[in-house]
Amino acid sequence: MEAFPAMMFEYFPDNYPWSMALQMALNAGAIMSEADEVLAPIKPLAGNNDDEANQAWHDAWVSLGERSKRLADQDAEAGRTLSAGQKYHRAAIYFMTGERMGKSDSEERLLTYRSMLDCFQAGLDCLGSPVERVEVPYKDASLPALFYPADGGEGATVPCLIHFDGLDVMKEYLYLAGLPQTYAARGVATLLVDHPGIGEALRLRGMKLTPKLEEPAAAALDYVETRGGLDADRIGIAGISLGGYYAPRAAGFEPRLKCAVAWGAINDYGEITRKRLDGTGTSLSVSHWEEHMNWVLGTSSRVGILEVTSRMSLDEALPNIRCPFLILHGESDRQIPLEMAEKTINAAVNSPRTELKVFTAETGGVEHCQVDNSKIAVEYMADWVADVLNAEKDRRF
Repeated sequence: MEAFPAMMFEYFPDNYPWSMALQMALNAGAIMSEADEVLAPIKPLAGNNDDEANQAWHDAWVSLGERSKRLADQDAEAGRTLSAGQKYHRAAIYFMTGERMGKSDSEERLLTYRSMLDCFQAGLDCLGSPVERVEVPYKDASLPALFYPADGGEGATVPCLIHFDGLDVMKEYLYLAGLPQTYAARGVATLLVDHPGIGEALRLRGMKLTPKLEEPAAAALDYVETRGGLDADRIGIAGISLGGYYAPRAAGFEPRLKCAVAWGAINDYGEITRKRLDGTGTSLSVSHWEEHMNWVLGTSSRVGILEVTSRMSLDEALPNIRCPFLILHGESDRQIPLEMAEKTINAAVNSPRTELKVFTAETGGVEHCQVDNSKIAVEYMADWVADVLNAEKDRRF
């Protein structure tokens, strides 16, 4: 496998999933000195990446989450509401990061996840965030989501971006990383959705990932169309990491979407999965990747994983995309090679506006989904979406 010059801060040189997760936490508000305090003692375990190591990872981050929550509680009791909110949100990212490397059947993992949800909501309450927790009707159930309004859109109908997750990213992470706030400042509302197989839909509702992402996308579109103040003719979709399959898949089968953004390209997840399972593939995002895949997909074997992921190709969807289409990709992405992004954009032959934005060593953001510099990606996407959906015309300041 070709070696790339890494630009991500690699606290654990012998454990890519751990280093990436730490960088993600920092991007969402973690404090490096706090993280170092609990991670330095477990550095010798990182190379093992076994159950003992991942339990130590969990316990280290949970200890930070509990401390931050305890301090937040003290602030709240003393009337220091804003400080409490900030600490609750740091606790949320600490719990989220600890939960990330657990196994699906772990009761401890579920408890940690619930602690994350509780702290996240407590933070929203203390900070007076305009975000609204909503339920998106989907088949005979519903999908949990966060709706964030556009700034300065009072009295106007504004565009909205539906944002899907990845394989292991959830709606709360997108919020804590500042994504909806960045779009809102440019006049675009956002709907962050935990669709089947991801986040709360998976952990608390047992909903498994479907290759037909146009189905939850259609449900999200239906929901957006019911809300006042949103322009049904200016709705787009984006996805991060495996969302680089989700978003263009949805756009290829759902003509109501007016733009699509792949934050990291994936045009054939079956190919990626086959190589990972036979040991010739790319870096993994979580420690128990195969077990995690079975959990997300509702399968129980490698054969089952391959059966589902073999249906996760964009060959049919890409020629059907008839809206503007943006791909962001790092030139040194260790999970998804740049060639896959090039193949994806070249196949979108009927899109009226295509762009492949490649982040280089000169710009920063060379890693998977720009984890080494996520702000530069979020800013670029938000500018592009605001331009495509003509958000500026609705602003009232």
